[in-house]
Amino acid sequence: MAVFMYVLVSTLSLLIDMFCLIMLVRAIFSWFPTENEGKLQRVVFHMTEPIIAPVRKFLWRMGWFQGLPIDMSFMITYLLLTLLQLSLSFAML
Repeated sequence: MAVFMYVLVSTLSLLIDMFCLIMLVRAIFSWFPTENEGKLQRVVFHMTEPIIAPVRKFLWRMGWFQGLPIDMSFMITYLLLTLLQLSLSFAML
């Protein structure tokens, strides 16, 4: 049972790491806006948007951070993923 839990937590940790990396790629793409998005930009957007959209919707409903030039939903999602990663690392101890 302990081996199963270790494999499960390690796999989740790896997936979160990969997702955080993809989110960083999305952030870098946003620094260089272009008229025509490339295929990689669309793939990155479609991979990250399902996780960021609920946070954005929640913030919009609450009326928080509206009118800021920075997408706070992206930053909060990244923070939540980092906290989840940290809690998983404690679970492996």
